[in-house]
Amino acid sequence: MVDDACPVADRAVLTHGQVIEALVANRLTSPAPLVHVQAWAHEWAVGETLGVEPGLLNDDRVGRALDAIAPRLDQIAGSVGVRAIEAFGIDVARIHWDMTSISMHGDYEQLQEGFAAPKFGHPKDRRPDLKQVQAGIAVSGDGGVPVFHRAFDGGAGEVGQVIPVMKALQQMATRRDLLIVGDSKLISYANLAAMDGQGVRFVAPASKAYVPVAELAGLLVLAATAVDYVAGRDADKPADRRGTWHVIEDLMSLAGPRKKDSVLRLRRVFVHSSAREAATSTAPRQQTSASP
Repeated sequence: MVDDACPVADRAVLTHGQVIEALVANRLTSPAPLVHVQAWAHEWAVGETLGVEPGLLNDDRVGRALDAIAPRLDQIAGSVGVRAIEAFGIDVARIHWDMTSISMHGDYEQLQEGFAAPKFGHPKDRRPDLKQVQAGIAVSGDGGVPVFHRAFDGGAGEVGQVIPVMKALQQMATRRDLLIVGDSKLISYANLAAMDGQGVRFVAPASKAYVPVAELAGLLVLAATAVDYVAGRDADKPADRRGTWHVIEDLMSLAGPRKKDSVLRLRRVFVHSSAREAATSTAPRQQTSASP
């Protein structure tokens, strides 16, 4: 697939596909900086297993291969995802999507157009002094197999990436009725309206912007339904020491920002955990002091 997307001249000793195959093997066995890939190839018998002469895998050659596939990355990743789905029978009816940040060191004064740009944002590693790029990955609910990924600018908002990612997943999975599982960044009127219009279902936690604290405070555990669920941390505990779970389900209405926007009717589930309630009630409260 790499060679079809990124052919090399006939005089080339290695194809880009051979180099990328070796690099994938390196990432899976003993990840190393590009300058050390050549030594890894000697130690891990890459010549015997992949038919690639280790001495050819210097950092310049690996770098040229990465530069070659960069403009075709979406095409290649999509092709690999589709092939994996077909070859291994992966069920992609449920897809889990999330984004994370990768902090970068350096100035990055010259940026190539069309690629993710390092920018200041909201880093997950709490390093606001560093620029970042963001990476999003989608994995199948069936085995957590990565089937799609995309890079984003460091300052890109997660909420705004949901709709294009949804369309890409539909195309890759060749089905429109996906179930997308995500975090609270999945929730916005525009995103939910788009998913509803496409027949895509979703599961995501709603923030306080959509469920006011007063509404939560008015719920009673006694009015909820007990569910037969055992948390992983309680699996080895006696039944009388396991946490209990209760749910209340209803429908909520979500209006759009404009008067002409249709009102969405959404299924909503409130979940109560006895273990979480106990942890909250016993957590030390922050002490405050005042000076005269």
